[in-house]
Amino acid sequence: QKQLVESGGGLVQAGGSLRLSCTASGRTFSSYTMGWFRQAPGKDREFVATISRSTGTPGYAASVKGRFLISRDNAKNTVYLQMNDPKPEDSAVYYCAASPLFLTTVSIQLPSSYESWGQGTQVTVSG
Repeated sequence: QKQLVESGGGLVQAGGSLRLSCTASGRTFSSYTMGWFRQAPGKDREFVATISRSTGTPGYAASVKGRFLISRDNAKNTVYLQMNDPKPEDSAVYYCAASPLFLTTVSIQLPSSYESWGQGTQVTVSG
C-alpha cells in the first residue's frame, strides 16, 4: 500500500477556487489509478474524480463536472484537485485514494476499489 498525504484544504468562499494536493510515497506512482472522494457529516463517502494510471484520463462525478479538474504529476508523485466555483454543498473532508488496478467506469466510483487512503483534508465553502 501507498502512503498518501493530502494538503491544501481550508475555508473558501463560494465562487472562489482552491487546489488540493496529494503526494504518494514510493516509486511506482505512475502505475496507480488515483481518485478523490469526499465525505460530509452524516453522509457516505462519495466519488469526486479519478485519473487513470496509464493515459491520465480523467473522470468526474456529475456534481463537480465542469467545475473541478483532476491532474497528476508523476515526476512529483502528486495528484491535484483544482476546485473552481465551489459551492457550500461541496463542503466535506476530501480524501485521496490509490488503486493499482485497471478500473472500469463503474468501479472507479467505488471506495472499495482503492487500497490506499490519505488522512483527509477539510474543505469548507462559505456562501
